[in-house]
Amino acid sequence: MARGRPRKDAGEKSNKTKLGFEATLFAAADKLRSNMDAGEYKHVVLGLIFLKFISDRFERQRAKVLETPHADPEDRDEYLADNVFWVPKEARWGHIQANAPQPEIGQIVDDAMYAIERENASLKDVLPKNYARADLNKTSLAGVINLLADIDTLPEANGGQDVLGRVYEYFLGRFAAAEGKSGGQFYTPGCVVDLMVEMLQPFKGRVYDPCCGSGGMFVQSERFVEAHGGRLGDISIYGQESNPTTWRLAKMNLAIRGIDANLGQRNADTFHDDLFPDLKADFVLANPPFNDSDWGGERRRSDVRWRYGPPPPPGNANYAWIQHFIHHLAPHGLAGFVMANGSMSSSQSGEGEIRKALIEADLVDCIVALPSQLFYTTQIPVCLWFLARDKSNGVLRDIKLRDRRRETLFIDARKLGRMEGRVLRVFDQTDIETVAETYHSWREGRAEYEDKAGFCRSATVEEIAEQGFVLTPGRYVEGLKEEDEHGSTERMSLLVSNLIRQIDEQKALDIAVVAALERVGLRS
Repeated sequence: MARGRPRKDAGEKSNKTKLGFEATLFAAADKLRSNMDAGEYKHVVLGLIFLKFISDRFERQRAKVLETPHADPEDRDEYLADNVFWVPKEARWGHIQANAPQPEIGQIVDDAMYAIERENASLKDVLPKNYARADLNKTSLAGVINLLADIDTLPEANGGQDVLGRVYEYFLGRFAAAEGKSGGQFYTPGCVVDLMVEMLQPFKGRVYDPCCGSGGMFVQSERFVEAHGGRLGDISIYGQESNPTTWRLAKMNLAIRGIDANLGQRNADTFHDDLFPDLKADFVLANPPFNDSDWGGERRRSDVRWRYGPPPPPGNANYAWIQHFIHHLAPHGLAGFVMANGSMSSSQSGEGEIRKALIEADLVDCIVALPSQLFYTTQIPVCLWFLARDKSNGVLRDIKLRDRRRETLFIDARKLGRMEGRVLRVFDQTDIETVAETYHSWREGRAEYEDKAGFCRSATVEEIAEQGFVLTPGRYVEGLKEEDEHGSTERMSLLVSNLIRQIDEQKALDIAVVAALERVGLRS
């Protein structure tokens, strides 16, 4: 059995809405957006969900204060002491809903957001405040307000985070699907996050994501801890996000679940403005941008993070990210992250030499090949890397890890998953357990682990060296055809990428030749 999934009580429900209502709610809300772009509309809806949540939490606490002799329900300290946001009168949901039919409802919502930020320092410059703009249909806005009014979180345990947190997460996923490629910049599919967390098992310690998007890695890490008898707060969360809008989404996503996290005082570029230069994390969980070539590598030719070799331009940022993760790992730290498949075999721009150095340093613990169509951003298959600073005998919470130095586990999960619609594949719980338990059995030295043809194999550093330090699982897992190492879609993507690079290099060479001719007076 997998160590890990929160089980929901069959009787869990609110007094107005049963669990499983998210799809219906999203469909209703989506009808109200008219011609508004999904990328803009998500901020309208998610901001209102957040406002509803903190107002409901406030009203729950207010009811308790009213029952306490001599307590003042308008005393801020009565709320802050219990980690409840102080919500001024003009921002409370009752006031918002009562004024929903008014033509100035957009300004009323904006004023509510400003008031909440003014009274709660941790939310400063986080909440959306553009509801009064002319292109936002106020009838639609009122419709969304009335829809959300039907979500009653007060009877829920944990202050309603389960209901509204789930609504928030569901809406994030649906908006990401609606936005397509751009939507994936702030959202990692839930099944991929679940798999990474289940494999890494972040029970306790510092968890870091330097490209945290909307914060899904952190949410699932907290769920994992609680599912294993831990408490909210057993892990310390550190995150960074360069996109200012996405950084705000993450702040709201974590606040709505009562998760305390340090995402910095602002959004910032991890490579050029590392907000946590001295952090050494116990766990790194991340989904960096795929093959990002516009990361400003020419400005970072020399950096303390490039211990295994500088990632030279015009190459992409894949190995810059990998070395950044390693730089921030504690001596016994573990990292799990998503990478484009090219990272396992590419030799462009010195990537092969960096990968060789990582393997010879014995940092690569496990590689998982994933099927295509798991992500909104791309149809090509991607992979998961798991790194370990120390592969010798150790203990993860109460779990003993065996000495696996100079070994790497390869898992080929490309045949797992099921199609959900025509374009998106998902892993169900059985798939997640199959992959995670294979990894756990291997690293714990359980008797039930064995290499399985077509699925998994443990290889030594010497065997990897014989394969030219290529990490593609198809090279090691028996029973696979070599030509199936990459899907045809990915092969075409790699060919196109190589062609574009060669064209760019030829242009640069042409310019250099012309400049040389001019210098010797052979061209006017």
